[in-house]
Amino acid sequence: MSLFKARDWWSTTLGEKEEFDQGCLCIADVDNSGSGQDKVIVGSYMGYLRIFNPHPVKPGDEVQPEDLLLEVHLREPILQVEVGKFVSATEGLHLAVLHCRKLCVYAVSGTLGNVDHGNQYQIKLMYEHNLQRTACNMTYGPFGGVKGRDLICIQSMDGMLMLFEQESYAFGRFLPGFLLPGPLAYSSRTDSFITVSSCQQVESYKYQVLAFATDADERQDAEQQKLSSGKRLAVDWVLNIGEQALDICVVSFNQGVSSVFVLGERNFFCLKDNGQIRFMKKLDYSPSCFIPYCSVREGTINTLIANHSKMLNVYQDVTLKWATQLPHIPVSVKVANFQDLKGVVVTLSDDGHLQCSYLGTDPSLFQAPKVDSREINYEEMNAEMKELQKIIREATKTQDILPESEKQRDVVVTAEVSPDLDEESQAIDSEVKAEAVPSVTVKITIHSRVTAQKPSLAVCVQAPLAVTCDQFVWDNLEPDSSETVFLSVYLKENCSPSELEGNCMVSYNIPTGIPRVAQCSFSLPLRLVCFPSQPSKAANHKLTIDTNKPPISFVTIFPDFVDPSEGDQANALGFQFLTGSKTTLLASKTSQRYRIQSDQLEDLWLITKELTHRLQEHFKKQNCKDFACTFSGSIPLQEYFELIDRHFELRLNAEKFQELLSERAVQFRAIERRLLTRFKDKTPAPLQHLDTLLEGTFREVIALADAAEENQANMFQAFAKLKSATHLVIMLISLWQKLSTDQVAILEATFLPLAEDTQELGWEETVDAAVSYLLRTCLSKSSKEQALTLSSQLCMPKDTSKLKKNITLFCDRLAKGGRLSLSTDSPTQQAAVMPGGCATIPESDLEERTIIPGSTAMFSGNGQITKQKSKP
Repeated sequence: MSLFKARDWWSTTLGEKEEFDQGCLCIADVDNSGSGQDKVIVGSYMGYLRIFNPHPVKPGDEVQPEDLLLEVHLREPILQVEVGKFVSATEGLHLAVLHCRKLCVYAVSGTLGNVDHGNQYQIKLMYEHNLQRTACNMTYGPFGGVKGRDLICIQSMDGMLMLFEQESYAFGRFLPGFLLPGPLAYSSRTDSFITVSSCQQVESYKYQVLAFATDADERQDAEQQKLSSGKRLAVDWVLNIGEQALDICVVSFNQGVSSVFVLGERNFFCLKDNGQIRFMKKLDYSPSCFIPYCSVREGTINTLIANHSKMLNVYQDVTLKWATQLPHIPVSVKVANFQDLKGVVVTLSDDGHLQCSYLGTDPSLFQAPKVDSREINYEEMNAEMKELQKIIREATKTQDILPESEKQRDVVVTAEVSPDLDEESQAIDSEVKAEAVPSVTVKITIHSRVTAQKPSLAVCVQAPLAVTCDQFVWDNLEPDSSETVFLSVYLKENCSPSELEGNCMVSYNIPTGIPRVAQCSFSLPLRLVCFPSQPSKAANHKLTIDTNKPPISFVTIFPDFVDPSEGDQANALGFQFLTGSKTTLLASKTSQRYRIQSDQLEDLWLITKELTHRLQEHFKKQNCKDFACTFSGSIPLQEYFELIDRHFELRLNAEKFQELLSERAVQFRAIERRLLTRFKDKTPAPLQHLDTLLEGTFREVIALADAAEENQANMFQAFAKLKSATHLVIMLISLWQKLSTDQVAILEATFLPLAEDTQELGWEETVDAAVSYLLRTCLSKSSKEQALTLSSQLCMPKDTSKLKKNITLFCDRLAKGGRLSLSTDSPTQQAAVMPGGCATIPESDLEERTIIPGSTAMFSGNGQITKQKSKP
């Protein structure tokens, strides 16, 4: 039992699916019983008015039927309930109920019962006012210093204050600069109304100023807008609080001093009656409601503030005195006196949970049972300690942050790609210029072992691929339940993708509130982006992949692209991409080689990747563990550099278009200002062809915007081609140098750092920084290079000469025995020594030469790798 928990004295739940808000709760002796015992009045948006008289036999008892004095359905939403002296000729308390278009004042009376069923209560309508405007909230008080009665002020949704002198309507005034209604309160000491405007300012208006201002009903009458009809409504004082207010309360526990309390979204303000700040408190939570309730010590005021974390905090000025946990989030809080118990906290939630609680403490009657003494088994304790230490070591490994296996996960997501293409394509708005754009169905299954709260599934594929639906949301997943969704993937943009892979990610909350994520990836078939065609003999780009096994028939490894009737004679295979380009795959009959050729360098990537992947899968099924692919040709750097130059040229064009657009936009606005000045002039002046200049500038802006948009599309395609070529270069380098999986990962992080290319952070400067870092660390020639510092800022370079030189130098140092690593075992030497060791790379004439544009920059993998024996 927690000490900091509100003690339930009496509670109930009001109705079913009813809604309540800040003004729906009121505490007062509404039936004028004279006993000093408060009643709880609650109104709901469903139109139900309820009056309670809580008196449990013992704290925490269930609500008794006689606790509900009255329940009436008024058939209109109840916005606010207040109790005051609202009827003339009597000082008794009456109940005011505010509806959207009506104000009703009722008398609540009780009749002593003659039987065991108790007293009978009823309400009688004293008077009502039909409102011409939709009401928002109201306040009441002795406006103008009247004695023995209360007047009512209603604020409408369009900023009008409507004042009622009990049974008659007095006047209405519009608030200046109004946009949205805010909380409203009345200060009897200064005879003023206080509200918070949509400008985030606390504003005070004197009642006398409102009374003598221009009547709102006469505002739109042109004949009566004279100086004699009234004065302009002027604000008494203004205080900027910089945030919206949730509620305002004016209290005066001392006859000489009154305070204005304002509860903001993140701050709590206490103001003097002249608008000066007495104090403010910055809240580290999101408040929901508040009430100042008493002054325990002279000069201080105690306040209750509830928040959305179900906490109720008690402050003495700015000092937190107590904090207690509530079972719900209150939208209204009051302090009441019941029977002989004073200071009961009454809270109401938005779903109708009404609770009366107190902040006392209950003694805990729990006593810990005596533990039987037993002998300690040190061997069992040591074994348990070793087991726990093993679990801790496994859990703290950096490479295994989440040690759970798939079977132990709370939610498991799996993706299954259909082996066949869709019979009816699901491609939507595809820009591919082909006769038919195929699509493939992906089945995603989510299995939950626990209750998954509000799970959402996101499916992501890299552009130019697209999915028919990428977002799925559920309310909750029950334990041991599954959800299955189907979607289709297709090629949307008119360029080949660099990867045929997708990702699924499910985000959810477990019952304890902790967010979790489950994810998986899936591979898409090659038939999604190409189809079989006739092989081509001539091509501009050719690659040869060597293997250590005899060539396999294409019927075996490419059954989806080869007609089975051709048998084992098929040693040439053609691939026609949907974008129009063609790639040919050839298998040597005499040697263990495969050749891939195409007119475009980037088109070699997907076929080369698919070939190596299918060969590895084929030999894995045959339990052949020594299969390996190698590359002994030349790295096509010159062709790769042409793609880099093309992409960089488009980036420069985008920058130029942006500058031209900015200049034309400035010119367009300047001409507009000139024209507006001419049009506003009372004496017309000739336009001097400004209209013609404006139209011409407008056409230039539109033309530049179209050109920039076309350049953006071309840059997207160029970046997709660059990524494909980069993947190909990485694969060729890894096959050439026989790199490990970790080294390939470093290569990919170096050359493929960005998923998308932007003007602010482009591919060229990012890759240049990464390659320069590797050249100065693990591929450095000497300690002098390691001492060089790299620039901490990435900016767009003027040209690509430095990048191409660094990439050429990078390949040359790999050819001379350099190895990739990110380990930093010693403070002075950052080059990682792979198994076998690596000596310092000697000076090279090639490193000192400048690359001449147009020259062939290729590095052969034969005879350039320096092998050394490993040191013991």
